[in-house]
Amino acid sequence: MTDAKQAIFAAIRKTLPAPAPAPTIAAELSQLRARINATRPDRVSGPADEVFLERVQSPGVAATAERINSFDEFPAAVMRYAVRHNLGLDIALQPHPDLATLNWSGCQTHDHIGTDETLAVGLALGGIAETGSLIFHSSQISPTLFAFLPLHHIVAIPYKNIWPWMEDYVASFAGKSPPRNVNFVTGASGTTDIEGALVRGAHGPGWLHIVVVGSPGL
Repeated sequence: MTDAKQAIFAAIRKTLPAPAPAPTIAAELSQLRARINATRPDRVSGPADEVFLERVQSPGVAATAERINSFDEFPAAVMRYAVRHNLGLDIALQPHPDLATLNWSGCQTHDHIGTDETLAVGLALGGIAETGSLIFHSSQISPTLFAFLPLHHIVAIPYKNIWPWMEDYVASFAGKSPPRNVNFVTGASGTTDIEGALVRGAHGPGWLHIVVVGSPGL
């Protein structure tokens, strides 16, 4: 660092107030949390998984969804969707061990994603009931492009990993090492920019089907 930069930074530091003591910071944090709770809109009144399912199927999000009892039922749910939409059973399968161990007999699967992929199947880290958003943390078992390249994307999400509010998700990962990137996916991709006509798949999958796995009663 040059002498001039050091002088500038030293001058800036002199104008800054002294750091607040830890008890003061903790008290201010408590006040902030209380203000957040008091100003939240009434958008999550009920179990988070039920609100999430309702939200993702609303016109504003425009995904489709269903609930299954266990991950063992997920391949059958994928095949039902493929048949319903007249899709082939050549599937780009996210390379997650929880998906790889399932019985995919009757399908052809590959663990890479192509730019012209028709159908991809994945596993979300979690979801947010407030907005109906899926959360993906990038990693070797969760490549980012799986959420953006296929025309149809089918995503499983454990019901226990659905947070009521965005702040609840953030608090769950406070102090942990962040991933390379975090993606929030809210519904299928579409645009009406050109002559007001809906075009699907403009910036991501044109169709998104979400499969919530499990329920509190199981």
